[in-house]
Amino acid sequence: MTDEPPRTGWLGVAERGSVLGIWFLVWLSTAFGRAPARFALRFIALYYVLLHASIRRISSEYLRRVHGHASLAMVYAHVLRFAEVALDRAFIVSGKLKYFKVTCTGNHYFKELAAKGRGAILLGAHLGSFEAMRTQADREGLRINVLGYFRNARMINAALHKLNPDANARVISIDPSNFHFVLSIKERIERGEFIAILGDRGGSDGRVATVAFLDGKADFPTGAYILASLLKCPLYLTFGLYRAPDRYDLFCEPFEEEITLPRDGRDRMLQAYAQRFATRLEHFVRLAPDNWFNFYDFWRKP
Repeated sequence: MTDEPPRTGWLGVAERGSVLGIWFLVWLSTAFGRAPARFALRFIALYYVLLHASIRRISSEYLRRVHGHASLAMVYAHVLRFAEVALDRAFIVSGKLKYFKVTCTGNHYFKELAAKGRGAILLGAHLGSFEAMRTQADREGLRINVLGYFRNARMINAALHKLNPDANARVISIDPSNFHFVLSIKERIERGEFIAILGDRGGSDGRVATVAFLDGKADFPTGAYILASLLKCPLYLTFGLYRAPDRYDLFCEPFEEEITLPRDGRDRMLQAYAQRFATRLEHFVRLAPDNWFNFYDFWRKP
């Protein structure tokens, strides 16, 4: 493990935009509501599509994989959808849920775990909005903590912290130079809380498996399965798909009750788990293709 995450892949993508632009959107949404802010996003998305060739290229590659073809209009719609979901985070975090409709599929799994006092790992992806899932859990008295790298999203996270300072109490930042975050995970699982991990981006430890995904080969991290095996807790899949203009469809389904990694064949088992996750993720991606928000070179190049 290195002291700093690698500057390639998604960790090397600088947070785009400016502090002024982010705060302008937060102010606009706070002062005038969701509709005017969403209107402003149309021009912001157009700016990024026209002036950032890398975004056009990466979005086009993904769209061709999922649709078989891509156009500039499709790329614009993809980027706009990302911006809309990102803006909704501000409303969701600040508790302004009146703007949204929410459907829940598999929500009974959370209630069953809570009744038993069992913690679990929730494995999601950069698909739609996990914030909607966490907020729905809050409304039902469940605690979801988000584990991940947050260095490449400092500005938007700072803005969200201003809207709801309590939100950061449930964020666990991975720090390769300090393993106290592992103890924090263990304590929260033992208290019957949930740890959410977005399982479609590798970190700095190099623990990935190359699996089939959307007619190609991509690297998926294996840390969530290792963590679940160490903590001896169940692992569930969770996704929150955005449906324009104001609906979020939340899904939860069991993945593995207990993950065991034998010494012999450990890598093979991790590969199998990563492939299972990628297969289910592809299913949900195809349900809402415009909800896929990985704007970097995701597929392994020959």
